[in-house]
Amino acid sequence: MKRRLFSTVLALTALTSGLSACADSSARPFAPPSTSSRIGSLMQIAIVDRTTGAELPIYRHRGEYWVAGRPGARYAIRARNAMGERIMAVMSVDGVNVVTGETAGIGQTGYVFGARENSDITGWRKSDSQIAAFEFASAGNSYASRTGRPDDVGVIGVALFRENVPVPPPPPIAPYPSRDEYSPRDRELRSESSSMGDARAKSAPAESASAEAPAGNMARRQAPAPSLGTAHGRRETSYVGKTNFERAQSTPDEVVRIRYDSRENLVAAGVIPVPPPPRWPRPAGPSPFPGSDPGYVPDPPARY
Repeated sequence: MKRRLFSTVLALTALTSGLSACADSSARPFAPPSTSSRIGSLMQIAIVDRTTGAELPIYRHRGEYWVAGRPGARYAIRARNAMGERIMAVMSVDGVNVVTGETAGIGQTGYVFGARENSDITGWRKSDSQIAAFEFASAGNSYASRTGRPDDVGVIGVALFRENVPVPPPPPIAPYPSRDEYSPRDRELRSESSSMGDARAKSAPAESASAEAPAGNMARRQAPAPSLGTAHGRRETSYVGKTNFERAQSTPDEVVRIRYDSRENLVAAGVIPVPPPPRWPRPAGPSPFPGSDPGYVPDPPARY
């Protein structure tokens, strides 16, 4: 028998052409990798700099997603329910549940988002009306480190669960009348209908097996700067209510994982690429190539 998880969780309130004289070079111009600001399928997850209001670019590197934070900056986890049904989000920062402060586990409580609802989760939940703001800080000053749990500093996680919605029973079906209740004409019509149905069934082509096949199913180092964590920031007002939510299954339907660190460290690790230096950097003193415009040797000025 499938185990069901039933819990009381938090429901968010509404916020709700030129000539060339040389051969073509094989070198390609620098092109920065494409980035996104939101990831996720059931929910679109973004990290927002609350000072600027901008969603931080999310970089994909060796199979992982990264964002660059600024020490001292407050941030929020922005979540938008992409489904037409309620979704529960169990959120963790640095391996700590953002609602309860427990070492995070997928079976714990979280936030429930209504269909197509979106909201910013701005801090550690202190009560039904207050949070302590998420704030980028040195790893040693993070809430997780200060509470003796430094091993998972630098990661944000969101485990998503669909709801178990009971299916209403089908309407009652009246029994067919007994054979003796049909008139001779009724029995004749039913016989003709059955014969036609059998003929159609024999002539219908069988569906190919390929049509029934399911669709394809859909990275420590020496850092130049201190690593980042999330501090227990100043108190702010944030209201929530409570609701009941029964998970459709005990394991998450989707898990979103975003790692973070300072920009300096992400550049040093190759997560954020930088443009290459000029091919011929100008040296100190006279330069053998002071101009950059293409062309040919012009005539010298006339002598006087």
